Amino acid sequence: MPTPSEVSGQCRAWPEDSAFIREVLDRIGDKWTMLVVGTLGAGPLRYSDVQARIPGISQRMLTQTLKYLERDGLITRTAYPEVPPRVEYELTDLGRSLLGAVTAMAGWAAAHHGEIARHRAASQRTGVGRRRAPVAASAG
Repeated sequence: MPTPSEVSGQCRAWPEDSAFIREVLDRIGDKWTMLVVGTLGAGPLRYSDVQARIPGISQRMLTQTLKYLERDGLITRTAYPEVPPRVEYELTDLGRSLLGAVTAMAGWAAAHHGEIARHRAASQRTGVGRRRAPVAASAG
């Protein structure tokens, strides 16, 4: 484990809680979490409506993501005593406090996806880390 003098950047501010904070960052930085939080930002939705609004998410992954978000206090799950049963998911105040960051990250991804795609294509052609450093002129 690094000593406090070896810890740098954001991690320096919370060394004693760093494992838990990394776990929270892992949860909220997950692509499915970000998409679910962003989707529920418009208001409460039923499970099938959440799934329909997030292309590519499997039933298993959506169920798992919703359970984790509920466990962490970011969403509520409300079951209504109706036939057929109706369950809605909604952001809590804590979940709504995350919306700005989710929206900013999604906006950044949308604004820079073309540039990232170009870098990926160049990397496929040349390989990662294959760029050559300029040769310095000899002081001869």
